[in-house]
Amino acid sequence: MGWLAAMLSLAGCDPRRIAELEEGVSTEADVRARFGQPEQVWDAPDGRVFEYNRQPQGQKNYMITIGPDGRMTALRQVLTPENFARVKPGMAMEDLRRLLGKPARRIPYPLKNETAWEWRWMQPPNSPMVFTATLDDDQRVTAAGSSPDRSAEAP
Repeated sequence: MGWLAAMLSLAGCDPRRIAELEEGVSTEADVRARFGQPEQVWDAPDGRVFEYNRQPQGQKNYMITIGPDGRMTALRQVLTPENFARVKPGMAMEDLRRLLGKPARRIPYPLKNETAWEWRWMQPPNSPMVFTATLDDDQRVTAAGSSPDRSAEAP
């Protein structure tokens, strides 16, 4: 239960942490001081991208780009309709992960040789949603789409 409280408080502090950072000014040390250790660090043509995952309790995932000079060049919440539209059949699993971050959950379907990856997100203004990408044995996307997040509904 302590872990859940820590994750919820971490996600609740995100707006304050984001407000304390400025693109082109804040350093990698500033980012790490506000957000901590990234879930994943990706190499990118314009530096490195730090993944800060808020799944499964939260509805956001952040990608923070650190340029070659050690300064933050971008801070983006990546669970957006625009990014979901970029997920196409044939997309590789690693590209999917780089785009959206770690999913809230992975559901194996052994009889179909597929795995569904799910991300919880908020469709503006306040509709809880789930984006699902289905991957085949070759770890490539076969289908993707959003639906209402039934787990967010009151009992």
